[in-house]
Amino acid sequence: MPKPPPKTLIINSPYKCPSAHWKFFGQDEPPERISGRREAGYTVADPRAQPHQDRGIFIPLPLVNQIRKRVDGWREQGYPGITGITKSLLEHWKDNEQREFPFFFCQIEAIETLIWLIETPASEKVGIEIPGDGGAFRRLCSKLATGAGKTVVMAMLIAWQVLNRATYPRDRRFSKNVLIVAPNLTIRERLSVLKPSSSSNYYEEFGVVPLSLSEKLRQAKIVIRNWHGLQWETEEKIKERKSVDKRGVKSDEAYVREVLGDMADAKNIIVINDEAHHAWRVPVDLEIEANRQEKEEATKWIGGLDRIHKARGILNCFDFSATPFMPSSNIISEEALYGWIVSDFGLNDAIESGLVKTPRIVVRDDALPNAKTYKPRLYHIYPEVKEDLNHSAAQSHEPLPDLVRNAYALLGSDWQKTKEEWVGSTPPVMITVANRTETAARINHAFKNKDILVEALCEEDGILHIDSKVLRKAEEKELEQTAPTEGGEEKKDQTQTEKERADYLRRQVNTVGKEGEPGERKQNIISVGMLSEGWDARTVTHIMGLRAFTSQLLCEQVIGRGLRRASYEINEKTNLFDAEYVNVFGVPFSFLPQEGTGVAPSPSKEKITIRPVKKKKQFAISWPNVFRIDRTYKPELSVDWEKAGLFELDASETIELVEIAPTVDNQPDVSNISDIDLEELMQRLRRQTIIFKAAQSVWEEMRPNWQASKAVLMAELVRLAEQFIVSGRIRVIPDSFDKDEKRKQFVIALNISRVIRHFEHVIKFHNTEKLALVLDSNHPICSTGDMRPWRTGKPVKRANKSHINYCVCDSTWEAGAAFRLDRDDRVEAWVKNDHLGFHIFYVYRGVTRKYFPDFIIRLKSGLHLVLEVKGQQTDQDTAKQEYIDEWIEAVNTDGRFGQWAFAVSRNEAQDIADILAECEKQHTTNETTAL
Repeated sequence: MPKPPPKTLIINSPYKCPSAHWKFFGQDEPPERISGRREAGYTVADPRAQPHQDRGIFIPLPLVNQIRKRVDGWREQGYPGITGITKSLLEHWKDNEQREFPFFFCQIEAIETLIWLIETPASEKVGIEIPGDGGAFRRLCSKLATGAGKTVVMAMLIAWQVLNRATYPRDRRFSKNVLIVAPNLTIRERLSVLKPSSSSNYYEEFGVVPLSLSEKLRQAKIVIRNWHGLQWETEEKIKERKSVDKRGVKSDEAYVREVLGDMADAKNIIVINDEAHHAWRVPVDLEIEANRQEKEEATKWIGGLDRIHKARGILNCFDFSATPFMPSSNIISEEALYGWIVSDFGLNDAIESGLVKTPRIVVRDDALPNAKTYKPRLYHIYPEVKEDLNHSAAQSHEPLPDLVRNAYALLGSDWQKTKEEWVGSTPPVMITVANRTETAARINHAFKNKDILVEALCEEDGILHIDSKVLRKAEEKELEQTAPTEGGEEKKDQTQTEKERADYLRRQVNTVGKEGEPGERKQNIISVGMLSEGWDARTVTHIMGLRAFTSQLLCEQVIGRGLRRASYEINEKTNLFDAEYVNVFGVPFSFLPQEGTGVAPSPSKEKITIRPVKKKKQFAISWPNVFRIDRTYKPELSVDWEKAGLFELDASETIELVEIAPTVDNQPDVSNISDIDLEELMQRLRRQTIIFKAAQSVWEEMRPNWQASKAVLMAELVRLAEQFIVSGRIRVIPDSFDKDEKRKQFVIALNISRVIRHFEHVIKFHNTEKLALVLDSNHPICSTGDMRPWRTGKPVKRANKSHINYCVCDSTWEAGAAFRLDRDDRVEAWVKNDHLGFHIFYVYRGVTRKYFPDFIIRLKSGLHLVLEVKGQQTDQDTAKQEYIDEWIEAVNTDGRFGQWAFAVSRNEAQDIADILAECEKQHTTNETTAL
C-alpha cells in the first residue's frame, strides 16, 4: 500500500539549523523524510526523461557545502579570529531569548558566512576558491529564498561593516560607505529601511544593533539607487537625440559623482546588489536568449559598477537573490547559478522551516490529462492554449479559451470560499501572470464583462489590470534628467499627466493588501511581467499562470510573489510555524514535494492585523524608555543573606568529565579511554580566585558612583564575596554534588560568570540608596503609537479603551482581565503589552533577561499601573518583581512621568477590581510603589 503524502511539509524550527528534509521522488510518489540537513544544490529537469516520470537532476553546489562545514566548525569554536565589535554583534543577534523578533537560522548563517570570509585568517580558508564574474572587484552572493528575510540580513551586513570601520578606522576590511542597487522603484523605496535615519529603519525595528552602538551606526553613508540610476549614454545615443542638448559622454569622475551623490568623495565603498540575478555580465561567446530589456539592465548595472570601481574602488560587492541564475548554453539547464554563491537557503529549505507559505499545485484534476505528458491540464495550462493566447492581433473583447475560463471558474470558486471565511480587513488576493499585454487585456475584459462565473472576482473596484507599458514609463520618468525638449508646454503637460497616471497605478500595485492605501480593496490582479521582485502582498492566496514556463527558475520567481507569510507566531505545541498556503494553477513547479491530496485545498485563513487606531489616540499610553538605572550606594556595604536567599547551580548543565580515546580505522577505540586531567583547571580557579574575581567585577561596576574610598570599597566587596562563596549561600543540584566539596567547587568554578552576576545583583539591591533613570538618547519616550502592525492567528478580544484595535489573548486569564479593564469606570486607558517593546531587564540565575509584563493601565486618577496576570509565584517571578519594583521606584523618583505602580492578579483576573481600588487608595495617599 503506497504511503500517504505528509500532512505538513514543515518539519524544522525556523530558528535552528535544519535537522531533517524531504527527499523528492516525483509527482506520483510521496516524499520521504530524511534525517539531517539537505545538501546545498538545485534541481533541473532531465531532458532525457518523460515529463510524467521526471525526477529531475540534482546539481550540488560544492563550494557552498565546503564553506558550510568550515563555518559550522568555526561557530562551534566560538568564532575565533574576529574583532570585538563583530563578537558583540554575533552575541546580540543570537540572543533569541531576549528578542521580540528572533532572527531566523538562515539569516544568522548568511551573515556568519560573510563574516567568516572577510575576517578569519587566510589559513582558515585554505582550499576555498571563490570564482569571480570576470570583473575587477570581488562578488560574494548569499542565496536566500523569497520571504526568508534577506533585507534584515542586509541591515546586519551594514551594521557589521559600519560599526567595525567606526571602531577600527584603520582596518581596511570594513567601510562606512554603502551603495545599494535595486532592480526597480518598488524595491528602491522598500530599501529605505536600511538608512539609520529612516523613521521605520530595520536597525531599531528588529533590534539589529545594541543600544550602546546605535549612535556609531549614524556614521554610515548610504546611497540607494535602482539600476536606471546607473545608466549612461554612449556617443551613438547622444547623436540620436532629438533635443538641442548635445553634451558629450560623461567622464567616469562626473558619472560617479552623479551616481553617488552625497557619497561622491567616498573611496573603498561596499556595494549591495538586491535581486542580484539582474546583474550579470554578458559573455562574449554566448548567444543570450534574454530579451533586449534584460540585456540592457544587466549591462548597465554591472557596467556602472565597473565605472564606480575604476574611479573610487569597490571593497566588496555583496549579492542577494533567491534565484541567482544567469543565461547559460548548458544542454541540461537554460540557466546557470552564479559561481560566487557562498551560502544557500533555498525554497524547499524555507518551506520545510515554515518561513514561507507552502505552494500547492494541481496534482490531478477532472479534465482529461494531456496525452503526451500525462499531466493534469490545469498543471500547465499554457501549452494547451498557446496558439490562442499568442495571437498578437487579438482584441480585448475576444473570448478566452474554454480551458482558461474553466480554470478561472475552479480557482475562483476556491478563492470565493476563502473570502467567505476571511477575517482580515483587506480581501484575499488572486493574481494572474499572463504571456502578453493582449492576453491581460482579454482577461481584464472577461472579468469586467462577468464572463467568469465567480461574481466577487468580477467586481470592477476589486480588479487591478497592470499596464506594463504605463508602469515602465513610471520607472523612466522618475529618473529622467531635466533637459531641454521640443514641444513646449503642451508636451510638458502631457508628460506630467502620463507620470501622474503611472505613479497612481504604481501606488495601487505596491499597496495591495495594505489598509488605508489605494490598493487595499484590490483582490483580482492581472499582469504580464510587472509583478516582479519587491511585490510581496501578504494576502495573496491564489495564483494563475497563463504563460510559458521554460524553467523551474521562472516558476519559482512567479510563485515567489505569493510566498510572503502573514504571521510569524510559533505554535507552542509543536515549536514550529503553522502552515500558510498559496494555491496555484498553471505554474508547473515540478520538483516541489506535495502535502495532502486532491485539487487545491483551501488556504489558511487570513490572520488578524494588530495595530494602533488613529481615531483612538485618546487611549495612547507612553512610558520612559529606560536605558539603565544608575545607583547611589550606601556608604557602608552590608547584605542580609537570609533575605537574599540561596543561589542554585545545576551540575547537569556543567561538564564534569571529559574522556578521550584514540581513533583506529576512523572509529574511537573505546578499550583505551582516558580522562582529561581537570586538576590543573581547579588549581587556576581556587576559591580565593573566585572570591577576588567576584569582588573585582562588582567593584568595576560600583566604582563610578561610589563616593568614599575606592580601596575601602574593594575591601568590603572581598569580605562580602567571601561570605557569599564560603557561607553556604550557593547550592549545587543534586545533593550528591553539594555535599562533595571538591565537586561543588568545580561546578562553581565553571559557572563563575553566573556566580559573579548573582553576587553583583545581591550587592546592588541591598545597598542602593538612590536611583536615577538614564533614558535612551535616541528614543527616550515610547508609546503605543510606535507599534508596528503585526498579524496573529491567536484568539483576540476587541479593546474599546485601548489605542490598539484588539487584545491578543494568550490565556483565559488575560481574556478575563481585558474584559474587566474595558468595563471598569476607574480605567481611562489600557493596553496588552504585546509587540510594544515595553520590558524590564532582570537577572535570574546569573543571566540577564527581559521581562515583559502583561498590561499597562492608566487610571482616571493619573496613576499608571503595570499589571501581571499570574498564577503560582516561582523563584524567577520573585526576581522579576525585585527589578520592576526598582524600575517603579526610579520612575517615580524621577517625577517626569507621573506615578507608577505594579501589581499581580492571582485569581484568574477576578481580583482586578480590588487591585484598582487599592491603587487609587494608595495613589491618593502618595504611597504608590508595588502592590
